[in-house]
Amino acid sequence: MEGGAIPYLPRGVRLHHDRVREAWVLLAPERAIMLDAVGHAILSEIDGERSFSEITEALAVTYNAPAEDIAKDSAGFLGALRERRFLEVRS
Repeated sequence: MEGGAIPYLPRGVRLHHDRVREAWVLLAPERAIMLDAVGHAILSEIDGERSFSEITEALAVTYNAPAEDIAKDSAGFLGALRERRFLEVRS
């Protein structure tokens, strides 16, 4: 994912806390993905306004980790969500 790309959740997709399972899930029509703590942290930063590089910088500061490592891991995760149509990106 390019640094200037702006990821966002498309219409009908939302982050939801499942109280029964005590877990975060990403919901879409007829589909759901259980999220681990890392996935939830990444998706919590997506607001449809900030770029991928801004999001990874914020995560690097929050978790005191190298921005390059976070960018690499986040790009893979968000790329997989994009392929499954849980995420869209605009330039």
